[in-house]
Amino acid sequence: MSARRRRSIAAAVLAAASLGVHAQDRTDPVPRELAEVGIQEKLDAQLPLDLPFTDEAGRPTTLGAMLRPGRPLVLTLNYYRCPMLCTLELNGLVEALRDLPWSAGGEFAIATVSIDPRETATLALAKKRTYLAELSRPGAEDGWRFLTGSAASVEALTRAVGFAYRYDEATDQYGHAAAIIVVTPEGRVSRYLYGVRFEPRTLELALVEASKGRVGSAWSRVLFYCYHYDPVRGSYAFAALRLMRAAGVVTVLALGSVVGGWWLRERGRKAG
Repeated sequence: MSARRRRSIAAAVLAAASLGVHAQDRTDPVPRELAEVGIQEKLDAQLPLDLPFTDEAGRPTTLGAMLRPGRPLVLTLNYYRCPMLCTLELNGLVEALRDLPWSAGGEFAIATVSIDPRETATLALAKKRTYLAELSRPGAEDGWRFLTGSAASVEALTRAVGFAYRYDEATDQYGHAAAIIVVTPEGRVSRYLYGVRFEPRTLELALVEASKGRVGSAWSRVLFYCYHYDPVRGSYAFAALRLMRAAGVVTVLALGSVVGGWWLRERGRKAG
């Protein structure tokens, strides 16, 4: 394969990932190498939580071991030798994480899983150190795991979440899409966020949604109530009807407080 052809394929991967294109939605011609690459959303699908993986310290682990009650999980599927797309995606995730009011290891966890079964814990550890240094958040080392696994474990996980990729022998690289997957504390797929840049507010609301309101402040939960996920834009859009309903509830509560106070004052005056 020529260098020009490799650049063409890489550009196509990046363009598709940045636009959040699903494999089944493609209408434009794509290189043959990318014909089977993409994401088929499987919302509410159960992750296989007992699949064996190895963490960056060389210890056996599972995705289930990372889950905690009330704490959602951000799943990223990459490979550590990726020359371009994975780096862009993980850099974009770090930028979004910096602007979140919460931290990995606290209100949520992150699992980055290599799709290349040949990669080792040594590579995973090097990647973890790089991104933890960029993130610079105390405690994140306990909440962001970089995993490797066998071909069987990787295949089972990617199939469960609809993540289709392709290995190209000529370049020794993987063609894949760019997306992060937000998972509920019970291990079910809640939301796909596409591209290599992620709006902090979109990520924040996705975590609130996945946790069913158990993550975040009262204000975060109010914001989530007033927004709905727009799959076309890949973000949470303002929902006017929800806002009006919320405003109506606040108005009723405020009026009830005023009327109740007036009634109590009148009752006290008559009793006196």
